[in-house]
Amino acid sequence: MSTNKIVLAYSGGLDTSVILKWLANEYGCPVIAYSADIGQKEDWDAVRAKGLATGAEKVIISDLREEFVRDYIFPAFRANAIYEGAYLLGTSLARPLIAKEQVRIAIAEGADAVSHGATGKGNDQVRFELSYMALNPKLTIIAPWRIWDLNSRQKLVEFAKAHNIPVPVTKKNPYSSDENLLHISFEGGILEDPWNEPDEDMFKLTVSPEKAPDTPTYIEIDFEQGTPVAIDGERLGPVALMSKLNSLGGANGIGRLDMVENRFVGMKSRGVYETPGGTILRAAHRDLETITLDREVLNIRDSLVPRYSQLIYNGFWFSPEMRLLQRTMDDAQTTVNGTVRLKLYKGNCIPVGRKSANSLYSESFATFEEDEVYNQADATGFIRLNALRLRIQAHQRMK
Repeated sequence: MSTNKIVLAYSGGLDTSVILKWLANEYGCPVIAYSADIGQKEDWDAVRAKGLATGAEKVIISDLREEFVRDYIFPAFRANAIYEGAYLLGTSLARPLIAKEQVRIAIAEGADAVSHGATGKGNDQVRFELSYMALNPKLTIIAPWRIWDLNSRQKLVEFAKAHNIPVPVTKKNPYSSDENLLHISFEGGILEDPWNEPDEDMFKLTVSPEKAPDTPTYIEIDFEQGTPVAIDGERLGPVALMSKLNSLGGANGIGRLDMVENRFVGMKSRGVYETPGGTILRAAHRDLETITLDREVLNIRDSLVPRYSQLIYNGFWFSPEMRLLQRTMDDAQTTVNGTVRLKLYKGNCIPVGRKSANSLYSESFATFEEDEVYNQADATGFIRLNALRLRIQAHQRMK
């Protein structure tokens, strides 16, 4: 079946530049190079120029920063999403948004195929393609890394030189990275040995905790229904708020993570992450929930977090089960309103105060001083009833 036009998720790097030319040659049809601005530091004029010079019919650069924070980061953080107890899902959350915009462009431009630069070993191929299929199953999906014979960096470089595609002359980074408004990730190369400590000069968003200020930074974050809306009393839009938290966290050495995770495709992978703003945001949000959520609601919601996070990691953002869980998570957030005060100090993010008009905490009940609202003698019957099954088992053993 012939292809009339392809939309490629394009970064301007060596891989997607080669893919752009390869697609045009292999399929003999126009290729649109599409780049998503989700907060990475990039020279977009250079990306556009390179895409056109490499043979793209058109280069489309979409500013998705606001949507990324508002509709992907904030919903996930309302649910306290975290994968395998550590990873805050920075790349996982970005992929469905990039794919969604790619599908929109394909429809608008009359394209019948979409393509990406993800390899056949990683998670991103799954995230992109599950999103494509969920949003428009009629589109043909082209995954060059799974079908071509350019299976080494040397072959990519040779192809690029043969087709006059500029190849960076600087020394190749000993790892690959992915950056957006939530995080930056590093993997591959020297990091493939999990015993190797990352070089300090690798990190981009955070100072090392050892070099962070000797004086702590105090901040306050306001939440409305689980969504952050202000820092130190100043209301900020989603992008401005995340940017400020990233700056505050980075300056105090907060948000570094080094872990070995389980990829959806079945292998283990070592990744190093910097998530300064997200680390602060999650600590603050969880702390506010301690005074605003009912105990049993909190327990049930927390039991769903691993499944919710796994769905994001595995690429099922647009699935019906994800929609169900998101509604559940958001429904639990209606009372999560208030302010959390945090101390940022040398890699640590420490909640030190919290207040809310919806607080379920009562000093009159919790005090160790004399009170008139709690009869401590009532605890005797409470304990004996809860111990009944234990007492019965003990009697059986003693017979």
